[in-house]
Order: sequence, then structure tokens, then C-alpha cells
Amino acid sequence: MHRHDAPNPNKVSPEFASRLSNLEPQQKVRVIVLLQVQDTQSLTNKRQSRNERQAAIKAVRESAEQALGNIIEIIQNFDGRSLTEHPDLLGSILLEITVAGVNALAESEAVKAVMEDQSIYPIHLSNSFRINTIE
Repeated sequence: MHRHDAPNPNKVSPEFASRLSNLEPQQKVRVIVLLQVQDTQSLTNKRQSRNERQAAIKAVRESAEQALGNIIEIIQNFDGRSLTEHPDLLGSILLEITVAGVNALAESEAVKAVMEDQSIYPIHLSNSFRINTIE
């Protein structure tokens, strides 16, 4: 069992855990939670018919909904709220929850990983390089 003030290192990156440690347990953060879903290998293993793909997608969605049901109590107990209505096709949901709630989610068997929801910015042109071709 891990300390209650530090998230499970197998489910939260060291960088995110470090940022969380600088916050108070009751402060809220936005996170993406990857739920444990049934094996998704079947989605990519072979060429599938439309019906097979639809069945695989339905199975992943049902599995994600079941996993979400297993963490609803954690979300409620730690003043959390879902920012998405249902898990997506990858079995992830966007939550706003306390730091202590992130730690509790990371301990749940229904959770595969917890990632911070962060903005992604385009690369600045000054940081990139250009290859000139010789004609």
C-alpha cells in the first residue's frame, strides 16, 4: 500500500506527482482518467468487418462504463465531477477532483492511469529548424 499523500507511481507520472505534491489535498485539478477496460488488442490485431468493429467498440464502451461505476464513489467522496458524459472509445474520462481524490483514483483497480489535463501549444518557429534543399 502506498502513502495516502502520494499517488501510485505506476499510475501517475513522476512529474505529475511532483506537481500534485505542491498542492493542498483539497485543491481541485483536472485529470484524464484511463479506465481499465477489456483487452483492446482485438481492435487492432486483424482486419475486421464492420460488424466485428462495432461489436469491439460496444464491448470497450460497456467495459469502460463498468469501470466508471466502480469509481463513482471515489469521485463523489472527493468532491469530484465528470466533465464528460461518458468514457470515450479509449476508455478515458475527464474529471475535476481534489488532489486527495487523484491519489484515491490511482489506488483503484478500475483505473489504469491518471494524467493531468494540460494545454498543448504549437511549436514556436524559433524552436524548430528548416531543411533547405539544394536544387
